[in-house]
Amino acid sequence: MATFTTPERPQPVPLEIAASARARRRGLLGRTGTEGALLLTPASSVHTVGMRFAIDVAHLDRDLRVLSVRTMRPGRVGLPRLRARHVLEAEAGALTSWGVRPGVRIAVQGG
Repeated sequence: MATFTTPERPQPVPLEIAASARARRRGLLGRTGTEGALLLTPASSVHTVGMRFAIDVAHLDRDLRVLSVRTMRPGRVGLPRLRARHVLEAEAGALTSWGVRPGVRIAVQGG
């Protein structure tokens, strides 16, 4: 399994990478939670229709620099983000605790 770090969180965070169309469509649907984060690539938007819990969503550019971070409740549809090439998803509140905020570049290892 892959991991990621941020300048504020040098300890690795578990990361699942959804690179296929099928994996991106499924995302976190059907899960009751997640231990780490899910990176959807390529992706510029997400939805939470059918989700069981609120999630944090970070839009990343091609260099994995964070463009925006927001929390989405279940049953919402997010608009595509200009310049976004990847989307990082995690349980609500997790991204902030890991130091994921606009301007920060995440570093992915493995996967």
